[in-house]
Amino acid sequence: MADSTNRTDQMIVCYAPTMITTNGIWQGDNPLDYSLPLFILQLTLVVVTTRILVFTLKPLRQPRVISEILGGIILGPSVLGRSKKFADTIFPLRSVMVLETMANVGLLYFLFLIGVEMDITVIKRKGKKALVIALAGMILPFLIGVSFAFILHEKSEFVRLGTFILFLGVALSVTSFPVLARILAELKLLNSEIGRLAMSSALINDMCAWILLAFAIALAENETASLASLWVILSSVLFVVFCVCVVRPLICWMIGNSPEGELVSEFYICLILTGVMISGFITDALGTHSVFGAFVFGLVIPNGPLGITLIERLEDFVSGLLLPLFFAISGLKTDVSSIKDFSTWAILAVVIVLACAGKVAGTLLVTLYYKIPFYEGLTLGLLMNAKGLIEMIVLNVGKDQKVLDDQAFAIMVIVATVMTSVISPIVTSIYKPAKKFAPYKRRTIQRTKPDGEFRVLVCVHTPRNVPTIINLLEASNPTKKSPICTYILHMVELTGRSSAMLIVHTARKSGRPALNRTQAQSDHIIHAFENFQQNVGFVSVNPLTAISPYSTMHEDICEVAEDKRVALVIIPFHKQQTVDGGMEAMNPAFRTINQNVLANAPCSIGILVDRGLTGSTRLAANQIAHHVAVLFFGGPDDREALAYARRMSEHPAINLTVLRFTPGEGGDAAGRTQSGREVLTVDTDSNHEKQTDAEFINQFRARTSSDPSIIYTEKIVNNGEETVAAIRSIDVIHDLFIVGRGEGQTSPLTAGLTDWSECPELGAIGDLLASSDFAATCSVLVVQQYAGAEVFGEAAAGTPDSPGQFHDRPFDLGRRTSPRGLTQP
Repeated sequence: MADSTNRTDQMIVCYAPTMITTNGIWQGDNPLDYSLPLFILQLTLVVVTTRILVFTLKPLRQPRVISEILGGIILGPSVLGRSKKFADTIFPLRSVMVLETMANVGLLYFLFLIGVEMDITVIKRKGKKALVIALAGMILPFLIGVSFAFILHEKSEFVRLGTFILFLGVALSVTSFPVLARILAELKLLNSEIGRLAMSSALINDMCAWILLAFAIALAENETASLASLWVILSSVLFVVFCVCVVRPLICWMIGNSPEGELVSEFYICLILTGVMISGFITDALGTHSVFGAFVFGLVIPNGPLGITLIERLEDFVSGLLLPLFFAISGLKTDVSSIKDFSTWAILAVVIVLACAGKVAGTLLVTLYYKIPFYEGLTLGLLMNAKGLIEMIVLNVGKDQKVLDDQAFAIMVIVATVMTSVISPIVTSIYKPAKKFAPYKRRTIQRTKPDGEFRVLVCVHTPRNVPTIINLLEASNPTKKSPICTYILHMVELTGRSSAMLIVHTARKSGRPALNRTQAQSDHIIHAFENFQQNVGFVSVNPLTAISPYSTMHEDICEVAEDKRVALVIIPFHKQQTVDGGMEAMNPAFRTINQNVLANAPCSIGILVDRGLTGSTRLAANQIAHHVAVLFFGGPDDREALAYARRMSEHPAINLTVLRFTPGEGGDAAGRTQSGREVLTVDTDSNHEKQTDAEFINQFRARTSSDPSIIYTEKIVNNGEETVAAIRSIDVIHDLFIVGRGEGQTSPLTAGLTDWSECPELGAIGDLLASSDFAATCSVLVVQQYAGAEVFGEAAAGTPDSPGQFHDRPFDLGRRTSPRGLTQP
């Protein structure tokens, strides 16, 4: 440190090499007097406070950025920092430099990752509409910021009005791309039309904000508009051109130079990570902020394996540990008590309302012009109010450059926090997406036209599920008249990432390396189904990957099923077969997913208990036949199971056995103990179901009587014990049992079976067949018919898909009469 009292040619340097790490408390040292232990404590406090707030605010659907800013405010002079002892001990002035340096390093790499994640081609796809929405959402708030700047500038004459206007205008008009992405992911809107439009508009908005920020910084660092400001802007443009024309081709060369089938080498990864710091140094030296350089450097990294590798290696450490420091510092600089007089609070309230209203109004006008529904336009306007990272950078730079005083800074931080925090709750309450299309009616196998496309969604956890599913799909008899359109959904648990996502896979280049175990699994699964598509005619395969928490994964499954208009969802059972023939649970979360799908699916569901289906040989007409058995007890689920088996039986290599279980004398009364009106209701429902079952079976027998590959037999049983004995006596030649789940049915034939069932979600019979002690080791498909079949059939008479047009079809019977309490999509 220079002593101003000394002569200019002399300097005294104070250097304490021991002040970084402590010798320990046993030596009498206080760890908080040393920079490293103090920094570790500060970092721990920030991360713990932030995480507690994230957990607390999660039910209110608040994005993580809100928790991070609030964490800083709580630790800062507004709350805990009001205690002088706390402030001097935990956040002394001497520690601020280390804290800010580390926060800015984290910020540098986070902005680099944002650049890597951004896909510029999104703008091309949405084009003019996204551009107009982005500009409309910026202009009004910018003008409000200008008006606000005039009011505040009268109180703080220490900076030029032009610079002040630019800073406040940018702060109010910007939309934070990363924060918006996370809000959309949490609201499950990321892959919706409105979500894609919001992301495209936010991306354009971000670009404009960066340009304005570069101007603002250039002007702020030069008190008077001079040639220096022009040089700053020109040199920044040259840096961008250099990155696009030199750095990007160089990185493309690195990717191309990596051996086929292998990841980009560690050496290249280290070069790129060093390049981030060099870019930050260059732009800082040029006069713009260092994060601008890191962001541009990330933007020129091509989309693909390299980008995903960088994100996976850096994201958890940077966004989980270092980034909260930056927001915490913003909070530490925010002193709410500096806003003293009532008039300033009034201005603050007006600014929040006007800035929100400005963005909403600007966006709404454009969306109405493009004939987007009012509520969607309103939702889009609210989403564009998402603040966060860039605004905080603007405000911090403004405070450092003395453009904003303590009061103005505190006001703007509160504005950003309030504007972002209200988005999710308001959007959730006002945006109830109407059906994206007229409700489709072919939600069940029975209602699918025999000469129309059969749509199936197959969910896969691991490659182990694949061979049996492929054989099952091929056995489902794809033909020219009735091709099978298959959607393959690889379900991956969300770990580490901040946002869930649904990935639609396009054709991959052969030899491109897998980046991790998850992608290797996805590639393996996709490759297997693509081979299946090539080898079997009349099958189309559309692979997707859902990355989300297991607790909400059923929402992705149901959304894809609804969006793709499938008739059947096939999900794997949560247990798998062991070497000794037993059944062991793979993951308890898989069972929860299955239960949630059964309760919420917008179509029929099949749970596949996988014990193999001659997966070693490809099924074909000239190979060993499959023996499929259907156990029919009656009810909508059993009719659906038989409808699927009927479709399979048309395949030349399938032999079908249908066993219908009927009650013997006195069997009807065995299961009923109700009296009075209840008995009357049960009898009425029961009679209706019996009649429907009889009609369905008669139609089935009439149409299959001449087919020698289909055997129909009836077994008379009186109770659950006799049913179990009859099932155990069935010939073991069968490869696959298809049974209805039997939900909502009370039958004397299965009385008592549920008392010891391990997995009620399979129903009484499905649970018996899937249990470890069942002698036959064959696969089981437990089918549940879509519960809303009747509702949709009646509500939509007259629509193109109306069931009324297909009464002559063999499987247009059996409307649901016993409610399940399932969620109606």
